[in-house]
Amino acid sequence: MMNLSRPSHSILLILFFMLAINSTSALTKYNVLNFGAKPNGKTDSTKAFLMAWKAACASADSTIIYVPKGRYLLGSMAFQGGCKSPQIIFRIDGTLVAPQDYRVLGKSTDWLSFEGVNGVSILGGALDAKGPSLWACKASHSNCPSGATTLSFTNSKNIRIRSLLSLNSQMFHIVINGCENVNVQGVRIIAAGNSPNTDGIHVQLSKNVNIIKCSIKTGDDCISIGPGTKNLWVEQVTCGPGHGISIGGLAKDLKEEGVQNITMKKTIFLGTQNGLRIKSWARPSTGFVQGVRFMDSLMVNVQNPIVIDQNYCLHNLNCPNQVSGIKIKDIIYEGIRGTSSTQVAIKFDCSSKNPCTGI
Repeated sequence: MMNLSRPSHSILLILFFMLAINSTSALTKYNVLNFGAKPNGKTDSTKAFLMAWKAACASADSTIIYVPKGRYLLGSMAFQGGCKSPQIIFRIDGTLVAPQDYRVLGKSTDWLSFEGVNGVSILGGALDAKGPSLWACKASHSNCPSGATTLSFTNSKNIRIRSLLSLNSQMFHIVINGCENVNVQGVRIIAAGNSPNTDGIHVQLSKNVNIIKCSIKTGDDCISIGPGTKNLWVEQVTCGPGHGISIGGLAKDLKEEGVQNITMKKTIFLGTQNGLRIKSWARPSTGFVQGVRFMDSLMVNVQNPIVIDQNYCLHNLNCPNQVSGIKIKDIIYEGIRGTSSTQVAIKFDCSSKNPCTGI
């Protein structure tokens, strides 16, 4: 029988972050203004932010990089790990803004990326990625760049993202990739309901991730969960507009890590395309989904409130038309209530070769 209480790793993770917050008075502070950043929204402050990071990273003390009120124009930046500092806090009281020309960021994979870091926190502030001009380009079917993820963490540990606003991302808003012990709390994500590929929070190849008390309004999945995600806890998240919360699409590759121990609790879906969805492409794969708990969710005018789709094919183009190898088992739906805007509120389209079990 599944244990539906909050796992011990979540409790320890929250206690660690509470202790970190309470110890900020003893931290060494680096103000980005002292490195030449200009809060006028017009002068490129990229170099100043990277210099502040370099100084904090090289310190043996726990550190704060402080961003005062104002608007800071920033290009694509990669904050590399290997730091001496055991804890680096980005305290943002201002707004970080992307270049007006979408092509400047659009050719990059990420706008703000953290790679191989440990003990990094982002507290407060806003990220304005200026996405609408790129969305308009894509809508006109012109030759457009793919666009950049606003904020990404790769191969990192002990990460906090709290009280952050992500506005109008070109592509995904936040990506957690190959990480461990991540706490996302009180985050607001805003993009138009028709903005393409603007997933709110994407998690893959990561374990011990908490997403708590967040509001996500976007044009794609509010939360998307990729292969190799383990021990994910989602609670008190409001989604809409958007495509709902999705596990998958899985079976993109033949050899794929599984998704397991996922809990979603007290979620609200407002006019979304989907509610709680598991999706996989119809092709062979070693992947699986198991140990998922969907509990206490409210659906308000949702097109497809509960979905398992193992014949997923985006826009019905170049569909593999095979049989999904993804094994789905031990899925609990409990206390799901509300309204569907279509005739079919629950759809289970499972693999004919690997039928869903323990639903």
